[in-house]
Order: sequence, then structure tokens, then C-alpha cells
Amino acid sequence: MATPFTEAGGLDLPGAASLARYLVANGNDGLVVCGSTGENSVLTDDERVELWETVTSAVTVPVIAGSTSNDTIHSVELSKRAELAGVAGILAVTPYYNRPAQSGIEAHFREIARATSLPVILYDIPIRSGRKIATDTVLRLAASEPNIVGLKDASGEPATTARLLARVPAHFECYCGDDGLTLPLLSIGAVGLIGVASHWCGPELKMMIDLFLDGEIDAALEINRALVDSFSFESGDDGPNPVPTKEMLKVLGLPGGSCRLPLGAPPDGLIERARTVLDDLERWRKSRTPRA
Repeated sequence: MATPFTEAGGLDLPGAASLARYLVANGNDGLVVCGSTGENSVLTDDERVELWETVTSAVTVPVIAGSTSNDTIHSVELSKRAELAGVAGILAVTPYYNRPAQSGIEAHFREIARATSLPVILYDIPIRSGRKIATDTVLRLAASEPNIVGLKDASGEPATTARLLARVPAHFECYCGDDGLTLPLLSIGAVGLIGVASHWCGPELKMMIDLFLDGEIDAALEINRALVDSFSFESGDDGPNPVPTKEMLKVLGLPGGSCRLPLGAPPDGLIERARTVLDDLERWRKSRTPRA
């Protein structure tokens, strides 16, 4: 979930509650608050806690807290505050910038898991963190820490993920962390998506996943084809995630505001592109024959 800001750059807590309710009404079974799309790296600890408390009070679906950073001690303390705020789980990202060895990554996740009774989802996103969580590291953590229960996979390596999912314990689940790879990861055992485009095409993403898991592959592929432009729109070198999402929220008339620095202002033409993506999606919606 994107974090709404006011025109002055402060938290828009009423907007966060409103956006959360909109997302749940439009296909999202849970919300990650203060993840990458939520600009977690530019939020203070108190702002994160305010967001967790606000969103958990606004919705009845599980709220997962992005409560970690590249500092293990800080991650432990913030995860404890997240639990007190009433969240349902923790999304723990690979320590970024430090570029630790696998032993350090493993120790980092163990410290977080042992500091909370909440379920913990590991977040593997090498393009942002600079380090991939090795398969053996995930397997050791999944086997020895009972509350490490899943992986958000944004590694871009479906073959590696397939080898991992062939060996994980039965309770361990994988969620796609890259919208455009949702179907490939579902095909090797992922159970869902922690997405970005779900801000504006949540119903279609939910339907696509449900259809695929029900064995209606052709129908799922049809939806995926209709969403390719949305997947391409959500991030790029000139407008990295969540800059495009904030522009799409403006088009939809939803709370969002602008991104804080260093992301800053969107590039010229991005809001027009958002309108085009949304208009094309709406035309596709109207063209579909209603399912019986």
C-alpha cells in the first residue's frame, strides 16, 4: 500500500484509512503497510507506528508491517512496536546497502523472528537490497524458526524459486513480489501476489490468481495480457516505484500526494500515461463477456 502524504509532505492518516478501505473493497485480501511502495525508508519510526495503528483500525483484513531495515537492532525494536500496534505479521526485507554475507543475512532474520510472536515473511528483492537470500539460507530459516512462514519473491529467478519451493516445509508459502511474474510463480507453487498494480487493478489480479489456481489457465492468461501495460507502467528508470502509483492515485481521485525525496516529483507525461493505462484497462473491462 502506498503511503498518502499531505500537500505539505506530512502523513495523511485519514487518507491512509480511506485508501486502505478502497484497496480491500477492490480485491486485496491483505495489506502491506510501510513496504517499498509505502516509502518505508523515508518514514520515521513514529510515522510507521501511526500508519499501522490507523490501517489496522480501518480494515478487517490482515495488515502486514514493513518494520525492518538494514540495521538488525533497529529492525527488532520496530518489529516489537509493530506487534504492539496490532498488525498480523511482519515483512522482513533483506538488509540493504551493508551487503552482508549469507551468515549475516540469516542471523538478521533470526533476530527479527525471535523478537516477535508474529508470522514473518522474508522479502527477497536483490535489485534493491544488493543481496539475494540464498536457497539454503531460506531453507534453514524455514526449518528452524517456526514463525518464518513465507517469502515475498522479487528475485526475478523463477527457476531458482522452483528449486526452493520443491524443498520448503509444507507450512511455508511463497508470494510473488513482481506483478509481471505472477503467473510463472503460481505455476511453480506460489500462492498469491504482494503487488503494486493492485492499487488500480486489484479485482483483475484477484480474478487472474483465482482462475489460475482453479485450473482455468486460458482465462487467467487473457487477464494477464490485459494487465501487461499496468505492469510496465508501475516502475521505470525515470519514474521508479512508487512514483507511478502516486500518479495513478491522482487519476483515480484517491489519497496519495507526492513522493518524498529522494524520489520527488514525477517525470513529465507520467500522469497522462497513467490515464492511458487506466482508459485502456476500462475499455478491456467493458469488452469482456460477463462470466456465468
